[in-house]
Amino acid sequence: MDVDKAIALVSAAGIELTDRRRNGSDDGWSLSFSNGAGLEVRDNGEVSATGKGAEAVASLLGLPAKSAGS
Repeated sequence: MDVDKAIALVSAAGIELTDRRRNGSDDGWSLSFSNGAGLEVRDNGEVSATGKGAEAVASLLGLPAKSAGS
């Protein structure tokens, strides 16, 4: 999945994007959303959700959510 598609799907559900930046290893994007979710979208298409609102975001994207402690 590409970063723009991920943002569009989550934003369409009313969850506002609050931050978008390249990740530390410069192989993808780190996104933050208003519900507390963090989303990593790598350039190779891998996507993972973490944080307080991860379950909601993961559900919208059809992904398994990782717990905040993982």
